[in-house]
Formats: sequence, C-alpha cells, structure tokens
Amino acid sequence: MSYTPYKDLPAHCFWRKANAVSDVGDIDPVISAKFQIEKRDRISTAGSCFAQHLALHLQASGYHYFIAEKAHPIVSRAANDFNYGTFSGRYGNIYTAAQLRQLFDRAYGKFQPEDDIWLGEDGHFYDPFRPAIQPGGFATQQEFMVDRAQHFAAFRRIIKQSDVFIFTLGLTEAWQSRTDGAVYPLCPGVAAGTFDPEQHEFVNFRVQDVVRDMGHFMRGARKINPGLKFILTVSPVPLIATAVDRSVIQSTIYSKSVLRVAAEILSEDVEHVAYFPSYEIITGPSARGQYFEDDCREVRPEGVAHVMRLFMTHYAGVADPREARVVAKRARVATDDSISDMEDRMNVVCDEEIIAAHAASKS
Repeated sequence: MSYTPYKDLPAHCFWRKANAVSDVGDIDPVISAKFQIEKRDRISTAGSCFAQHLALHLQASGYHYFIAEKAHPIVSRAANDFNYGTFSGRYGNIYTAAQLRQLFDRAYGKFQPEDDIWLGEDGHFYDPFRPAIQPGGFATQQEFMVDRAQHFAAFRRIIKQSDVFIFTLGLTEAWQSRTDGAVYPLCPGVAAGTFDPEQHEFVNFRVQDVVRDMGHFMRGARKINPGLKFILTVSPVPLIATAVDRSVIQSTIYSKSVLRVAAEILSEDVEHVAYFPSYEIITGPSARGQYFEDDCREVRPEGVAHVMRLFMTHYAGVADPREARVVAKRARVATDDSISDMEDRMNVVCDEEIIAAHAASKS
C-alpha cells in the first residue's frame, strides 16, 4: 500500500480513536492550548449566559478574575448582587459580536446611538443596551447617566488592564435600530422600551458580519493594550426563541454554525486569538446527549465541570487530570452555591430567558 499523509497522523485525528474512551468525561477535543494563562494574569469575561460559568469557576479556582465595575451608591442592592461578579463589567449578556463592537465604540466616544435612553411607563429610565441590568429601572435621568458613565469607564479599564479577554459568542439573531444600526441585546418591548416596526428591524448576522465585528473590537482593543490576548468560545445553549419563521431547532444550528466558523477564522488568522471548544464538548456526539437537562437546553453541572476541567488542564497548566478534576469539582461546588444564591434573588439569570417569560405573559 502506498504512502499517504494519513499514515503519520496522531490518534486524535481519527474519529474512532478520538472517541475510544470508557467515560464521556474523558473526551478531550482540545489537544493543545495556543497560549497559557498564569494566576497573576488579569482575566476578563463577557458574552452569553454560558460565559457566567467561566467567570465563576475562574474565581473559585483562585485565578485573577478581573472585576472592574464596583457598585455605585445609587444602584439597588438587588442589581448589585446579580450584576457584579457575574461578568467583569456590568454589561449584562452580550450575545452578539455587533453588541461587543458597539459597546467598545460607545465607551470610547466613537458611536452615539440616537435611541440612547428609554422612559418607561413607570416613569423610570432604562438603558436600551442593558435593559435588564437595573430591576425597576433608574429613578431619574441623572442616576441613569451617572451609572452609564461609570459603566463606560469600567469597560475602558477592562480593555486597558486585562491580560486575557474571554468572549462567549451566543447568538446571530438580534434587533437593531433602522436609523443608525444600533444593536440591542433584546428586542425592544421585551424587558423595557416599546417595539416599533418603523424604528426597529430584525437582523440575522452572517459569518462575515461576525468576523468583521470581532475583528474591529480586537484591533481596537489591541491598539490600547498591545499585549491583550483573546479566547473565543461558542455557547452550547440553544436559542430560546427564533424570530425567523422556521423551527427554533433549525435556527439554533444555523446560529451556532455561523459563530463556530467565525471563531475558527479569527483563531486561525490571528496569533493572539485562541478558540476553546466548549460547544463541541457539550453538544458533540461524543457526549451522547448526557450534558443537557431534560429541556435539551440547560447544561448539566457535569457538562460544565468537563468544560472547565479541560480549560484548566490546557490553558491553566494543570497537567494532572486528577488534579484538574479536583479543581473543577471545588469550583463547581462554589459555582453551584453562587448560582443558587443568584436564582433566589433573581427570577431570570439569563437575559434571553425574558423572551419566553414575556411571550408567556402575552398568551
């Protein structure tokens, strides 16, 4: 038999060998990390709901998880409990690359949306780009402006002072302003504001859009902080609803496929960008469906622990798998306690969940 390049490939390049394990928890699709994270490194996170697991585990594992935004005296106790520490800044869920790009541009004075503040029926003020960040809204416009200025300043500190920025890509579907393209995290009217088809339009981002927006953000951030590195992940959590007239199952596959391809392009083309396969670990055939709850959407603690164990092994240099399991278990206990506390304080932990609650209230 003649020679082919396949003869020299390692075991992980072959499906049967890569999946030849007795326990799904032993599957490891990472192989190697693009760079290492040290305990002294300042690590920041942003993104979809799944990004919260990374934040909580890093804190519990003793890494320097960077929380730049401290509570302002005018912010309520409930908002402070939920929104500080969940991410590095009080930006809530950033589901799309376009949101991240525009947050960067807004924080550095490069973009000023026309639709910049919402007045609720209760007379309180809401942030169109953080509609669920302040339960009950801000009592006065001054409080709103002070909190936003504080938020932008915190985001600038995140960019300037972080060593590693981890972003979890969550969605491609979004709603934007027809006048200037400002992208909202939720459709206006779901958590705050009023939907107006004359002012708001649906958008479903494509691969080139995600690559463009992430590239814009990362180039801008590196100009300010040349040593900043990025780790991209794709959330394995399916869409809770789709605005496209088709099954949410099909829309989920489209959305995650776009995000996965965009992440691959960015990590392949840019030296300081790495991709971590959270999505593959949870949703791949190797997991045999064991990492989702009965609703086929929420990720079970065992799945989160698997993801974090591999992250700690490859990116944090925990070489011994047994030690990595202990670290992940210790972090999981702390995380479970934190999540339980948050759920007790807030009915909705993930901003996207409000869509289902809103739809149910209208039925």
